[in-house]
Amino acid sequence: MTQDLTVLSRTLHDTLAGRGVTIGTAESCTGGGVAQAIVATPGASEYFKGGIVSYCNEIKERLLNVSHQTLEEQTAVSEDVARQMVIGACNALEVDFAVALTGLAGPGGGTPEIPVGTIWIGYGSKDDVRTLRLTEDNGREENLERAKAKALELLLNYISQTAV
Repeated sequence: MTQDLTVLSRTLHDTLAGRGVTIGTAESCTGGGVAQAIVATPGASEYFKGGIVSYCNEIKERLLNVSHQTLEEQTAVSEDVARQMVIGACNALEVDFAVALTGLAGPGGGTPEIPVGTIWIGYGSKDDVRTLRLTEDNGREENLERAKAKALELLLNYISQTAV
């Protein structure tokens, strides 16, 4: 785990411990890496309820209730899918807040419309989902590390401003 992820995980812990707030994750391209970063800090079980790794569309639909139509029309790498993943995670995991990631880390799979390095991050609550699109391609490992760190940062800032 990178130093950035370690610092963000500890800051998230310091912000959430003892507050009665719960969080969860829904991850596609990061394959559970955000959840791993969260639980790397001892005591995370107080606020982290779990995560869903939905690497394929079938799991996005079945476990996170992502619309089949949205997946067909917009692909899994879209803002609407990231939004639906957050709402689905909040509902499935029964958490106050969630973060979701869906994208193309590379090295292949990109198109002119959705190039490698495109990663959508959704974060918030089931009633207030926000998104951010990452677009830089710096190679698979860097794309994934950047996405995980940004996801934790966005979730932390959101919770700090709205709930704590």
